[in-house]
Amino acid sequence: MGHNPPLPLRTDKLQPPTAPSPHEGHPHPTAQAARVVRVGTRTRPKAGCPPTHPHPKSHRIWRQALLTATTVAALIAAAHPQIPAPTPPTLPAPTAATLRSTYQANRENATHAADMAAAHGDLHRAAADRTLAVRNLLTFDGRGSGQAVEVLGDPTRADHIAVLVPGSDTTLDTYARFHRTAAALYQEAHRTNPRTAVVAWLGYKAPATISTTVTTTTRADEAAPRLHAFIRELRTLTPHRAHISLLCHSYGSVVCARSAPALPVDDMVLLGSPGTAADTVAGLHTRARLWAARGSRDWVAHVPHVRAGLLLATLGFGTDPVSRAFGARVFGAADADHSGYFTPGSVSLANLARITLGETSEVTRG
Repeated sequence: MGHNPPLPLRTDKLQPPTAPSPHEGHPHPTAQAARVVRVGTRTRPKAGCPPTHPHPKSHRIWRQALLTATTVAALIAAAHPQIPAPTPPTLPAPTAATLRSTYQANRENATHAADMAAAHGDLHRAAADRTLAVRNLLTFDGRGSGQAVEVLGDPTRADHIAVLVPGSDTTLDTYARFHRTAAALYQEAHRTNPRTAVVAWLGYKAPATISTTVTTTTRADEAAPRLHAFIRELRTLTPHRAHISLLCHSYGSVVCARSAPALPVDDMVLLGSPGTAADTVAGLHTRARLWAARGSRDWVAHVPHVRAGLLLATLGFGTDPVSRAFGARVFGAADADHSGYFTPGSVSLANLARITLGETSEVTRG
């Protein structure tokens, strides 16, 4: 499930990139999903007691959805061969002294990737790569759906750093919306405290909305060690102990949850989360303050918060993160929809900036 938000199947030729869906790439319940919602509603027990084994009929529906997603995903993969791109440069872990050279090496790689994509005939990817080629990139990989880690601000001097983790369908082809998310938070927080940095972490292979992986922890489990390593690396860039917040949107909240144990962050935020695969905050084994929010127009509210064991996988993510049973600090997001948590001027963005800046007493509760 995904955004806004170190990635998988290319869909730009099936749906023109210049005309994104109203949900900005975030999965919206389809006809199949709507059937699952109704089943989930019928089988859901009283609040705080999510079922672990839904009604047998829901198993049949899950299997049907699984088969449909597998078929569609296979067709998409066959229709879109891999985009050629250069191998990422081999670079040492960045330090305050080498940060500029790291940025430059990744810019050059992004420029090379843009040239190769253009020669391949994919002008949309070429344009996306060229846009990134002028940004501050800690990492860049133009192969496949792509990965990139972009920095806004100076992490070597920042007192507060927010790391954004996106959800499904976030690739280099859709990166522009993820950048807008990071830029909105950076501008909001920077107005109050100039010693703020924001990192847009597209450091994993996010699942496609139409796929079997979007309803399991598979991609999150693969991403968790990468996110864990990145946060520890980020700590070495700061000359003092900066306040680090992890802001996780939709499926990105599953990634953050799987990374949570011993992760050296001060605050973790779950936005529009389908669940974390944990029953409670305690089950995440994190020392961070755990926050959660969901806007009144976010369709994720209608996703059944269950975990169903099938023959080949466990589908769903369990307890609703904004429920009392889960135990997170729920904050206000007003009428935000699934893609609207970082909208300039919104209640949710103001609260996210306060959490980023450590102004937790100023956060309005939901």
